[in-house]
This record gives sequence, structure tokens and C-alpha cells, in this order.
Amino acid sequence: MEALTNLQNHFLIAMPDMEDPFFHRSVTYICEHNAEGAMGLVINQPIELNVAKVLEQLEIVVPEQSSMFDKPVFAGGPLARDRGFVLHGVSNDWNSSAHISDDIMITTSKDILEAMGRDQAPENFILTLGYAGWEAGQLERELAENSWLTIPADPDILFHTPSNERWQRATEKLGFHAWQLGPGAGHA
Repeated sequence: MEALTNLQNHFLIAMPDMEDPFFHRSVTYICEHNAEGAMGLVINQPIELNVAKVLEQLEIVVPEQSSMFDKPVFAGGPLARDRGFVLHGVSNDWNSSAHISDDIMITTSKDILEAMGRDQAPENFILTLGYAGWEAGQLERELAENSWLTIPADPDILFHTPSNERWQRATEKLGFHAWQLGPGAGHA
């Protein structure tokens, strides 16, 4: 049996012919990947909510507007869509956050949202609702079927690239443009 390639801290880039509407032209940040499966967050599918609306729904007082509150919230995946996840840059300020890499942490704790209400958010963050999950061997099968391309995660794409450009920018990191990917690319 082939050794498991750990894709934690990688992007999954959906191939253009991905039929699942939730993942069409998606970029998914892989938070965890091991022999039991994988968990990730889609980072380029904004929903009709912004950070301010989420904070208001959680009854967190939102101070005077700042650009942070206009940031979109993303559909992180089809599972547990009522559960929030925050990907953010590394900081010692958040005890409840777990390190994914040297540059990125994740939390589901409400303390980071309360800090946002005090205008003390991490400098770089993405808020998602829901997550994507794969059972043992499922992601590996999808990779073998050429459903996804993979690259190491790039914090610049994650935190500083507009969401509508992330799929294209991630593809370009592989050395070609998204338009060069035809349906069925990678199949012999």
C-alpha cells in the first residue's frame, strides 16, 4: 500500500469539470489530513453574510464600522453549516487556537469573535461557516480520479487575494492559467 501523503496546510483546487456545485471552482484549505480522513475549509465561496452580521447574530456588540466588519463570511463546506471556523495568522493572543502551520492557526472558540467585537481581531483572518470532510481513503480516491489539484497553501492567497481570484491564483502557482485546464484534464 502506498504511503499517505499528508496534505495538511495545502490547497485543494477543484478541477473545472467538478460536478458537485458546492465545490465548483473551489479552493479548499486542508486543516487536517491523516489515515482517518481529512477536514478542510472552502476559502472562496462567500455567502450573504459579513462579519458584522455574524457578530450581531451572536449578540456581540459591534463597535463603529471598520473595514474588518465588511469582510465576507465563507461557506466552508457542506457539513455543520451552523458551526463557525476562523483561520487566522499565528499569534500568541489566542490560547484556544491550534497551529496548522508556522503561518496559520484555526479556532472554533467564541473568544476570537468576542475580540472582533472589541475591534481586536487578528490582523489576518477568514471566517467560515461549515466545513468539508472526507472519510478514510476518500480524498485519496478523489485525487486519483483527478478531481483536485494540490499545492502547498499560500498565506498571501488565503488572506490577501480577493475571494473571486483565489481559484485562478492558486492554479497559476502550478505554472499555468486556469483557462488552460480543460474538462477531463489529467485523464489518460
